[in-house]
Amino acid sequence: MDFGSIVVELRKEKGISQTDLAKQLGIHKNVLGRYERDEVKPSIEVARNIADILDVSLDYLTGKTDVEIDKVTAKRILEVSKFNEEDKDHIFSVIDAFIAKRKIQSIL
Repeated sequence: MDFGSIVVELRKEKGISQTDLAKQLGIHKNVLGRYERDEVKPSIEVARNIADILDVSLDYLTGKTDVEIDKVTAKRILEVSKFNEEDKDHIFSVIDAFIAKRKIQSIL
């Protein structure tokens, strides 16, 4: 999906009108409409603000990843990345165990 389609889909999922999103961004509704139709691309600052308002990562909003990570999860991941290597290894071992368990359950 392209940027505009993603914005439209997320905006509608969150029940935000085009007018309301434009107001929150401090832009005219027509400008937002042009973004949504992929006629023009927003500045990085505006795209970041759209991502913040729609509660997704900029990577998700731009189509770089198809996994939507909410702000809370992203913040927790960033906190873990600051841990020392030994602590990260412990945390990732637990996560890996849960992932393996889910994969086995999905097979059964």
